[in-house]
Amino acid sequence: MVVDGRVGTVGEPESSDSLRTFGAVVQALREFNELSREEFGRLVGFSKHTVASVELGRRMPDVDFVEAAETATGNTGALRKAAVYLVRQKGLAAWFREWARLEKTAITLYTYESRMIPGLLQTEAYARQLFIDELPPLNDEQIEANWAARVERQRLLRERPNTAFSFIVEEHVLLRQTGGVEVTRGAVDHLLEVGELRNVEIQIMPLVRRSHAGLHGPMQLLETPKHNWFAYMEAPESGQLISDPKAISVLQQRYARMRSQALTVEDSVSLLQRMRGDL
Repeated sequence: MVVDGRVGTVGEPESSDSLRTFGAVVQALREFNELSREEFGRLVGFSKHTVASVELGRRMPDVDFVEAAETATGNTGALRKAAVYLVRQKGLAAWFREWARLEKTAITLYTYESRMIPGLLQTEAYARQLFIDELPPLNDEQIEANWAARVERQRLLRERPNTAFSFIVEEHVLLRQTGGVEVTRGAVDHLLEVGELRNVEIQIMPLVRRSHAGLHGPMQLLETPKHNWFAYMEAPESGQLISDPKAISVLQQRYARMRSQALTVEDSVSLLQRMRGDL
């Protein structure tokens, strides 16, 4: 199944009318079934405090909560349909929010990027240059919201030391010198620094490569704590969250091939150091 990523967030969102309305529906269905918050929490696998936060519109319900709550309240479909319309954190594209939610608990995350340095690896100066280049132009508030969301995501690299992160980045992304020499120098320094983390591997795909398995474009793959795999592919103004095992198998094969085609981690470090010296 291929679906739009429309439910999810990074961090706790500010309350909104849609969150409060969704919470009221959860509460009404729970009370209709004569369940206390504690009893309901046991049924859905969340604490009574989480149930209270959702019902009061203070917490964005994740997919597991919505699905379990549906089952616990008679599978009316009301919660699944209502969840689609929840207003979520600023700074993340609507189609990316579900993926961002899955990232927060992933135990494995693979990223191939051919257009820019991946968001999880961007410096503030580099990211702000990307925001400045957006069309139609973003205002200051939007730029700040975008950076706040990005830096929140980047905390995953250090806060989840048991998650295995793998990145494959095209060499030409750095040769472009987005933002200028100083921004690029800082970006390369940051890649070298992050690459020293035990749970992070960064590989550079060389500029000249006769055979390349990634010509279909950027992609991301992740494994959940329940060992389910998802993929995410982005296009201009849209994105797809992919859960179909056959489609994911193909993408895993492509990523595995690219890991063998890219420079090794050690050779990638050497290349980055040479590039840093040339700037």
